[in-house]
Amino acid sequence: MSQLVARHRLVPRIGRFAWLMALYAENHARIARLFPVRTMAAGRWISDVGDGVPVVVDVIEQHRYTSEMRLSYAMPDPVTGELDPSAYLRVYHDAGQLEATHCYVGRRWQDVIGMHPSPQRLLGHRMRMNTFLGKWLQYLLERGHGAHTLRYEGPIPAAEREIDVENA
Repeated sequence: MSQLVARHRLVPRIGRFAWLMALYAENHARIARLFPVRTMAAGRWISDVGDGVPVVVDVIEQHRYTSEMRLSYAMPDPVTGELDPSAYLRVYHDAGQLEATHCYVGRRWQDVIGMHPSPQRLLGHRMRMNTFLGKWLQYLLERGHGAHTLRYEGPIPAAEREIDVENA
């Protein structure tokens, strides 16, 4: 009689955290193809491909190994006045990672995950934000945005300069 033996696959499973880190690396490659982030001066940049929806790239801070920025469309939310959608980004140049630290897509993070989310819920939220970011960056690439479509507008308006983490 032959006996079937269940074989265990020798392929390691990737955990959610490792998946998130891979997503950060993919997003870094996408932003590097889009804009020369490391060499962009702090301030407001506009990328316009003539489709009526310019992309706003706010370079908030430039540090030796990181850049902090906000990516959005030039479309203010009629209720809050904030640019919507928008994603606050941290680019880790030395590690080749791009992290969406928080997003505003019609709702604030507190409304989405609550004030005291569990680690699993927070990790899931970060995965959704960064998946959204990856799709958005890919869409911008496909629409033709890039270094050649960027123009420097000047300093970020004072009302929009500070990152309000509690309300973002």
